[in-house]
Amino acid sequence: MSKKLFAEFPAVSTEQWESVIVKDLKGADYNKRLIWKTLEGINVRPYYRAEDLAKLSHLAYAPGQYPFVRGTKTNNEWLIRQDYCAKESVVDANAKALNALHRGAQSIGFSVKGKEVPTGSELDSLLKDIDLEKVEINFTNAGTGSLQLVKALQAKAAGLNPEKVRLSIAFDPLAKYSTKGSLCAGLEQNIAALKDAVEATTLPRFRTIGVNASIFNNSGSTSVQELAFGLAMGNEYIAQLTDAGLSIDQIAPRMKFTFAIGPNYFMEIAKFRAARMLWANIVNAYAPKSCCALKMKIHAVTSAWNTTVYDANTNMLRSTTEAMSGAIAGVDSLEVLPYDACFQAPSDLSDRFSRNTQLLLKEESYFNRVVDPAAGSYYVETLTASIADAAWALFKEVESKGGYLAEFKAGNIQAQVKASANKLDQNLATRRTTLLGTNQFPNFNEKLAPEVLKTKTEKHQCCESGTPEVEALKIYRGAEAFEAVRKATELSGKAPKAFMLTFGSLAFARARAQFSCNFFACAGIQVIDNTKFASVEEGIEAALAANADIVVACSSDEEYETAAPVIHAALGKKAVFVVAGDPACKEALQAQGVNNFINVKSNVLETLKYYQQELGI
Repeated sequence: MSKKLFAEFPAVSTEQWESVIVKDLKGADYNKRLIWKTLEGINVRPYYRAEDLAKLSHLAYAPGQYPFVRGTKTNNEWLIRQDYCAKESVVDANAKALNALHRGAQSIGFSVKGKEVPTGSELDSLLKDIDLEKVEINFTNAGTGSLQLVKALQAKAAGLNPEKVRLSIAFDPLAKYSTKGSLCAGLEQNIAALKDAVEATTLPRFRTIGVNASIFNNSGSTSVQELAFGLAMGNEYIAQLTDAGLSIDQIAPRMKFTFAIGPNYFMEIAKFRAARMLWANIVNAYAPKSCCALKMKIHAVTSAWNTTVYDANTNMLRSTTEAMSGAIAGVDSLEVLPYDACFQAPSDLSDRFSRNTQLLLKEESYFNRVVDPAAGSYYVETLTASIADAAWALFKEVESKGGYLAEFKAGNIQAQVKASANKLDQNLATRRTTLLGTNQFPNFNEKLAPEVLKTKTEKHQCCESGTPEVEALKIYRGAEAFEAVRKATELSGKAPKAFMLTFGSLAFARARAQFSCNFFACAGIQVIDNTKFASVEEGIEAALAANADIVVACSSDEEYETAAPVIHAALGKKAVFVVAGDPACKEALQAQGVNNFINVKSNVLETLKYYQQELGI
């Protein structure tokens, strides 16, 4: 049958669609109701059509073709990577790596001690029984010990097929400088050491220069900021190393970028597609002789910023969608952080879950069998162009002011990231953004294990040599503020109770009781819910009998006008009295001493801190 199905239906123009939408809005503001403005400042329309693709030039290129928006290769195979700490014991790290490799991992990362990198027998023990022709091996935190490690690894690979040996050392002094505020050996010495490491690298698939843009995401940046500042870091390395005498063909093929994958599903897909295109254009400006120099090597890691200690199993759900974004976007390797990594050394079980997330994407969902599956999507293609435009504008702004290092020393990069982080924090505090199990829908009965409860948030210390030269980025998790509130309740030795005094309209009583239960449970306060009391007096009697620390009136606004003062007077100082809602009679109630209200507009975080103070926590 050659006749197309949709040929039987008349075409509908954009103007026709818009006229119907405007009619249905009944006078409401189109932009406010239907246009979503992201934190990146990108306006996302409610729908896109084929005509939106007409102005996008990148659609003309196939996978593997410059500028590589659709991928640097003609397949969608990525490496399943898992990282392990080799700082304490190379034998234990080797055992964990072998276990992962036997169960589906294809790439291993080892975190080492900066100058004290493993060489000789230590390196032999770390890489024991690992086939360097079949497994990609990566090292992080090598620092100024990178040259020594480069030489040791190349000696280890002697006699092997050089085209099959895939290695990387994420020597990234700019990232360390950005998160510490200074470097013990000094930035100039680190760049000199980086140059030496690059010159010593001879294996064709050995990446020596790391560009860790994930530090911005994990400091609360937008996707555009992460991309723009990551590109600026990469360009800073090219500028510094070319000034030191290296050519672009020596530098670019030795670089590997690391990006985080945030929770905004389509935004992250578009980010990676835009990243390859923009980097290819940057490197092309240096006129490399080899096409390989234009190809961005991307390692992606699920975001640590949005992981949570409470209800930690939800981290697996977050990392699954994030991993999907990376897989669809065509990254070269991918690490799914174990769900418990934010509060303890990952267990064998969490390690397995992380690995199996990617195995499911490959073996059961077949994400690796389709190259650039987002291609042609009106939304994703337009979003790719929008992110590319915004990131390019920010990148050019950084370059116009002297480049990444100059802008970081001036504090401008930190200021932009901090402004974004403040917006994210505010959205979490007011629940405009939800972190499931932390600021919304908490597990009421969850109690942290003592060893987890007493674990303090990791502080990223500056260089041990003294005062940092510049303000460092603040690496943190968005959930930390709420977790601190709930931990304070658990550590207080008290067991405060919030009692739902439900009365009047059943619909309002139940809705506001459920809202209030979620509200107070976020602080670890025990909630006592009730369906509905026959009278206000019955509810007061039950609340006093329960020895409640907080009593929440849950009913309709109309009921509050007369009932709230009665409850307030009956409770006196025996409990903190709270009204659920924002009634029109609020001012009249406040005049009678009723001062505590919670509603959807409340700053949940600050309000919970206030009630903790009232309870002596």
